[in-house]
Amino acid sequence: MRRILVTGGCGFIGSNLVRYLLATYPDVEILNLDALTYAGNPANLADLANERRYRFVRGEITDARLVAALLPGCWGVAHLAAETHVDRSLLEGGAFITTNVLGTYTLLRAALDASVGRFLHVSTDEVYGPTPDGLRFREDAPFAPRSPYAASKAGAEFQARAFFESYGLPVVITRGVNTVGPYQHPEKVVPLWATNALLGEPLPLYGEGRQRRDRLAVSDHCRALDTVLHAGEPGEAYNVAAGNEADNRTVAELVCDLLDRPHDLIQPVADRAGHDDRYALDAAKLHALGWSPRLDLDEVIAGTVQWYREHEAWWRPLRDRAFAAYYARQYGARLAGRVE
Repeated sequence: MRRILVTGGCGFIGSNLVRYLLATYPDVEILNLDALTYAGNPANLADLANERRYRFVRGEITDARLVAALLPGCWGVAHLAAETHVDRSLLEGGAFITTNVLGTYTLLRAALDASVGRFLHVSTDEVYGPTPDGLRFREDAPFAPRSPYAASKAGAEFQARAFFESYGLPVVITRGVNTVGPYQHPEKVVPLWATNALLGEPLPLYGEGRQRRDRLAVSDHCRALDTVLHAGEPGEAYNVAAGNEADNRTVAELVCDLLDRPHDLIQPVADRAGHDDRYALDAAKLHALGWSPRLDLDEVIAGTVQWYREHEAWWRPLRDRAFAAYYARQYGARLAGRVE
């Protein structure tokens, strides 16, 4: 049996990756380390409670003693644990530095000491900053992060690259575009719009909604992570992109159409600080490893919306008092003074 430590395995992409690896590799054991912050939900993997090849450990990746105890005997690490929500980083960014930078360093140090065979660091397209029209960034593009979240992910990635260059730790890196699908916390924009529409509440849209994003199905993203984990060249980074580029207003309207809601539920609000106009990546390097996306934009959004329609019992508890307080802080004044 090969043991893989997945950090953040109760989160959105992490829980989908845990399922994917267990289903794909009969000889793999998964050790899931998750702190169970608001975005780490044990319900995401509740059906694996009796799976003998799966073990959950609650803890922080900043806990050096804990990670040092967990890593011996692990073939590889898939590092997804992170604070990820840009809006929250703009409100309060300290936790992003602690988890994303210090936590990544702590995990890298322990992985080096344990001589793991592969360390997959999952990064983001936001480290590049905004992409000019007509261009798709390749992996050699310079970093220009513009939010506290993006800056913390860039710092984490520099640590990962340093451990390869300085110590020879077999690090591989992915930089993914916006990922969408089952088990994504309703603070994120597509599930936020879907659940708001299901509740008959406004869909807040920053500015005119012309910011363009490439949206990738989480199932496609998990296949990409698997490809890079097993076939990526140590020391290299790989863009993960679907080519499903569309502006935010188009996606909000698609969500409304799928749920038979009027477009006037979409409410333009004051834009957030430093909101990048466009992200777009060239994934040719990953394609050369044999990966390609399977789902187009309509399929990604339709499948996601349908999942939230069918899983109200999953997302309703997440829209709790703490979520309501965050939502009021982030959108309350904006919705009250909405842009017409």
